[in-house]
Amino acid sequence: MKLKYILPLVLFALITSCSTDDNDDPAPINEVADLLLIKEIVNGDQTIELYNEKGMFETGYNAISIRLKNNTTDTYFENAMFSWMPIMQMPTMQHSCPKSSITKAAGKDTVYEGFIIYQMTNTDGSGWSLTLEYTIDGVDYSVTETIDVMQYENQNVASFMATDDTRYILALIAPKDPSIAINTMKVGLFKMENMMTFPVVENYTIALDPRMPGMGNHSSPNNTDLTFNNVDKLYYGNLSLTMTGYWKLNLKLMDENDTVLKGEDVTEENEASSLYLELEF
Repeated sequence: MKLKYILPLVLFALITSCSTDDNDDPAPINEVADLLLIKEIVNGDQTIELYNEKGMFETGYNAISIRLKNNTTDTYFENAMFSWMPIMQMPTMQHSCPKSSITKAAGKDTVYEGFIIYQMTNTDGSGWSLTLEYTIDGVDYSVTETIDVMQYENQNVASFMATDDTRYILALIAPKDPSIAINTMKVGLFKMENMMTFPVVENYTIALDPRMPGMGNHSSPNNTDLTFNNVDKLYYGNLSLTMTGYWKLNLKLMDENDTVLKGEDVTEENEASSLYLELEF
């Protein structure tokens, strides 16, 4: 082959190679693609993005994902440290609610996660604010923003005084998608130490008796009481659901000595416990 034919082929190969290399750069991964934005909070040169599966806060357990954006570079910080404080403003006082610490989400570079359990709200969703404190490269920042917390359709959280003169918060976490089967039931149990502090309650027992009030108040087989898990500090048990519809999850809270602190047995004379959560599917 003559040189004048070889040179164009070589140049074409080089150009094609360079073009291929340029296109090999992977597209940025959207680490919150499966979540919905709840709120953006602008704080100077940064924007805090709050996400969850519904795109809104509700009473009960809220799993929350957070990203922190550098507004100047339009990139996300990967090395921030967070804490938060939700506050409910009442007419004559204010209080917080159970919450977790905020940690880096496993397997993700720009996402942080935690949970908040809102035990109440106003009818229009107002009353709550959220303070976020965070540190970037040794510099501390803080921002407070009002938030809307909507009332969940069923009772997925209970706030109550027990016989030991302690206020407890009990929140349903799972099942999120119940089915006709034996479902894993998961709840969080906390006590009000003061208006701003709600530590986890460990090593109690929560007796479970699910009933269908609209179907003769029948129960179901193979339920188990909920016991404490030392790994994630939550309570687990088996919840048997034999048909779709509205279920009242009657509960009894017992301390380490099996002393009943709240709730009663369901009998023919007593159709429901004073401590319960609700589920409908």
